[in-house]
Amino acid sequence: MQDRNQKVGAILNTNDTLYRIKTALSLDNDTIIKAYALSEHEMEPEHLNHLLKRQQESDFEICSYEELGQLLDGLVLLKRGPAPQKANPNKAIELTNNLILKKLRIALELKEPETEIIFGLGEAKLTKQQLSSLFRKEGSKNFKVCSNELLIAFLDGLDEFYYVGESK
Repeated sequence: MQDRNQKVGAILNTNDTLYRIKTALSLDNDTIIKAYALSEHEMEPEHLNHLLKRQQESDFEICSYEELGQLLDGLVLLKRGPAPQKANPNKAIELTNNLILKKLRIALELKEPETEIIFGLGEAKLTKQQLSSLFRKEGSKNFKVCSNELLIAFLDGLDEFYYVGESK
């Protein structure tokens, strides 16, 4: 029997995902700390610096799934404001690549055409059906697991989509 991570797909390295989100959205550390605070997670500036280091550096620390999930929840609150209270707000939800995509799409208020453009910028060509299958509920017959490669393509495309460039 397959374990859950094989079935759903293990997520990309959490530290790399955190760094790619920070870079793609041009978030400074203060904004990230503010997002964590909005999701009721205390993030010390020094700890955040350790999470953003490369694995080879001596003071590198692993970003937990919870920390990455809290950042994504905080980004939704930062960008969109609080949502109406859900039925079971304290229920733990496993973080997957699909959930990372969903939370980023919600936080950034991305519609299907923008999401399609972002994947294209990341050199992943998806049909409308393939795209919508990434955002379906797990267990749906049309659900598709988001691979690490697709998540990387999305994050790379997001970086291009939001790239401002040097002003003259």
